Amino acid sequence: MDDAPDVRERVVVGNPDRPLPPRRAAEVVAEWMALIGPARMAVAGLSALAVVAAAAWLLRAGPPATEASLALADGSVPVATLAPPTGERAPVVVHVAGAVHEPGVHVLADGDRVIDAIAAAGGETPGADIQVLNLAAPVVDGQRIHVPLEGEAPEVDPGGPVGPTTGPIDINRAPAEVLETLPGIGPATAAAIIDDRTRNGPFATVDDLDRVSGIGPATLSRLRDLVTVR
Repeated sequence: MDDAPDVRERVVVGNPDRPLPPRRAAEVVAEWMALIGPARMAVAGLSALAVVAAAAWLLRAGPPATEASLALADGSVPVATLAPPTGERAPVVVHVAGAVHEPGVHVLADGDRVIDAIAAAGGETPGADIQVLNLAAPVVDGQRIHVPLEGEAPEVDPGGPVGPTTGPIDINRAPAEVLETLPGIGPATAAAIIDDRTRNGPFATVDDLDRVSGIGPATLSRLRDLVTVR
């Protein structure tokens, strides 16, 4: 019995360089399941799935916008909300004088007209001749508007622009829309005035208007105190 050869020793010694047969994946999983246990393997799988799902959600959502996540240090509102409303108009300060109930300085808004300035001054007094003014003309900051009495020549504004709302109209420079504000001057006559001064040169005196077709003695008499030449 002692002389019987050892089979295991012969296999090992007789084939020292023979590689072990490869193990199948199922055998490896079975060994891990046996080592760790089914419960732990299930927990590990669920944890891995949770990590993958969280990473996918973060990549899809992206980082929050800086403007939405940061508050101003001093607690003030953003600059964009401090801008004035779209419909807000700049103030315009004018001096309304003459035949009005409340002459003086009045604050209007950009885009207001001469008629608004007269209304702000309490309206015209009895005997005022507001028809010599261009009531539709827009007011400008620093303007003086003088409302004359009937028969009184309009006052030239010494501190503001000269025009149909503040003094006599310069017939050598006034455009057609300004000339049309004069009594008895329509679009055709205004165009004739401009055509005459273009062809014949500036008017030397107001009386030179009688050379314009459409202006007779009666119209010239009404215009004499309302126009000038410069």
